[in-house]
Amino acid sequence: MRNNWAEENLQVIRVLMECSAIYRRALAPVMGVVGVTGLAAGALGAAMNLEPPRLFVGYWMAVALVCLTQAFFIIRRQALKQLEPFWTPPARRVAQALAPAFFAGLVMGIVFWLVNPTEPLTLLLLVPVWMILYGLAMHAAGFFMPRGFRLFGWGFIVCGLAVAAYLICVSRPDLSLPNVPFANLGMGAFFGGAHAAYGLYLHFTEKRPNVA
Repeated sequence: MRNNWAEENLQVIRVLMECSAIYRRALAPVMGVVGVTGLAAGALGAAMNLEPPRLFVGYWMAVALVCLTQAFFIIRRQALKQLEPFWTPPARRVAQALAPAFFAGLVMGIVFWLVNPTEPLTLLLLVPVWMILYGLAMHAAGFFMPRGFRLFGWGFIVCGLAVAAYLICVSRPDLSLPNVPFANLGMGAFFGGAHAAYGLYLHFTEKRPNVA
């Protein structure tokens, strides 16, 4: 039993190493599409003045669902194009790595939606919480992906901590907090902008096959 478990793990690691370049190619369009969606959602949220707490939380949870759906269909399409199965053991490992932090982000969103906080600081703190949890998810998945993916996750963690520290520092009575429309722009800039930038980086640094 133990030998079979070890052999299965070795096989998964071998497949992950062989598929590293494929994952890198798959990430570029996913990051690009998710980035554009995030930027558009941030601009739309600010323009529509989505200030009520429940509306803000529900809107961004819906945007996250749209982005996950986009990523799923893009990766599935690429797998079909390459005549490869979609739900492979490496894909399951990546999903398992993402699941805890994604689940925590979902629960935090539901809690904020149910509580419906009236204090702006309480609502705004959800932004860095989501950023940190997302960074942890990306870092966990990075062990099965190209090395730069872990740095991408660290970027979200560090930026999330910096945003949280900023919000706490400006919560004094003599200082004014950013408003919720500003938070919509921040969500679009951090999530959309970061994904778009990483997608461009992957696209322009991808090794092209030599053409004879």
